[in-house]
Amino acid sequence: MLNSLSVGRRLALRLFMWQVAVAALMGLAFLGLGWRYALAASLSALLIALGNALMAARTFSGLAGGGVMLGRLIAGMILKWVVIVGGLLVVLVHWKLPPLAALAGLAAAFAVNLLAFRFKG
Repeated sequence: MLNSLSVGRRLALRLFMWQVAVAALMGLAFLGLGWRYALAASLSALLIALGNALMAARTFSGLAGGGVMLGRLIAGMILKWVVIVGGLLVVLVHWKLPPLAALAGLAAAFAVNLLAFRFKG
């Protein structure tokens, strides 16, 4: 065993905090174009943060055997993508917010994943 559950929990918490910060920054960056653009960018980034937080909560819910942990990981991954895709449908179809700002928020929040796993510090 290379990592304990507490290391994974701390990394997931750090990832969530960085993604929420990026969501706020994306909202501020798009505020110059209007509140609808800022809302689309920040909400889409928050969807990524929420999806990752739900996946981490499901995955790191307790110690178990390998098969159970794999099942939790898969269930968490499905939950994550249901939240992201469902939230994007609400943002883009129901609320009719600008899609380019929403995609920029998604890209920025996903970029945080690469940085969080690169610099585990």
